[in-house]
Amino acid sequence: MSDHGGFLRAALSFVLGFVTLSLSLPAPAQQPSATEDQVKAAFLFNFAKLSEWPGRALPEGASPVVIGVSGADEDFLAVLKAMVAGKTNGSHPFVVKAVNSEEEMKSCQLVFFRAAEKKHASLEDLARASILLVGEDPSFLQQGGMINLIRDHGKIRFEVNSESLEISKVSVNAKILSLAKASDAAPGSNNANANEGGGRPLVQGPPPAYPAVAQQMNLSGTARVQAVVSPSGKVKDVTVLGGHPLLAAALADAVRQWKYQPASKETVETVSFTFAPH
Repeated sequence: MSDHGGFLRAALSFVLGFVTLSLSLPAPAQQPSATEDQVKAAFLFNFAKLSEWPGRALPEGASPVVIGVSGADEDFLAVLKAMVAGKTNGSHPFVVKAVNSEEEMKSCQLVFFRAAEKKHASLEDLARASILLVGEDPSFLQQGGMINLIRDHGKIRFEVNSESLEISKVSVNAKILSLAKASDAAPGSNNANANEGGGRPLVQGPPPAYPAVAQQMNLSGTARVQAVVSPSGKVKDVTVLGGHPLLAAALADAVRQWKYQPASKETVETVSFTFAPH
């Protein structure tokens, strides 16, 4: 198994930078008649719904989660407003507005930069202000953006710059990771459930790679591991609970690279992932 372990660690190394995922969308975006604006609005809603901001960026109570759109047109704003109408992130209602300056952006929790908006504000400054930055420009992540919507084989997917996300101190909930894995984003995967017990949110979580050897064997199945996570959020140790050794090793290698939201004490997180040939 040592040869397999080295192979798997090498296979997983390419995902440590930008991670490409796709998100399971709410029911409206799953309909064949959904427009591209509706799909993108559904992504933004999921990002805003399943994220947590530090208290300085989103105080407790009924303060709104403000989604700003830079370079917005009225049609897209109307679609996004309809998507979030009546919905909340905990006690926080959603507000959607157009933003045209960095000062206006600093009053938001999430800012979406349309592709036509080529002159971005200082993304590093906005990140340090704990604003979740989403774009749709090929160079957006290189400029310091956190999440970038892309078109891939006719589908809208997203990429994540985990380093920029970590700077922001915004915690994107593990549900986003599990929703993404439940679609066909990760090669060879068709189902996943990160943090089965509803534990600490993930800050960084590259998905496991489907081993080439397992694909040649037409091997499928669910692997389960248990991770000991330090108060800082770093994974200290991973124990395999079940699954084929090849698949369990791939999941364990991925989870060792994960980083969770800091907590007051050490926790134990259980993670499962279903692999299937593609």
